[in-house]
Amino acid sequence: MIVQIVVIDLVFSLDSIITAIGLTHYIQAMIASIVIAIIVMLLAAKSISDLISQYPTLKVLALAFLILIDVALIAESIGQTLPKGYIYFAMFFFFCN
Repeated sequence: MIVQIVVIDLVFSLDSIITAIGLTHYIQAMIASIVIAIIVMLLAAKSISDLISQYPTLKVLALAFLILIDVALIAESIGQTLPKGYIYFAMFFFFCN
């Protein structure tokens, strides 16, 4: 289980690296964000696992949020702007239900 968590942390660390590169050019901020993300994931793994076991539809919702954020990052990387309101509205709509 620990190996699985570390592998998942590495995958999400790559996502954090891509996001950090898109948001800042300071290497210290990138390193700090990745280290903090890994620590938070290791500390929260059990709680999140229990929550997802209780509500399996959260997997699909989490995937949808990741896809939405990745599409926004890809659009910005090619010079297009995707209004942040789309992402905020999707999260707001989820939390209101």
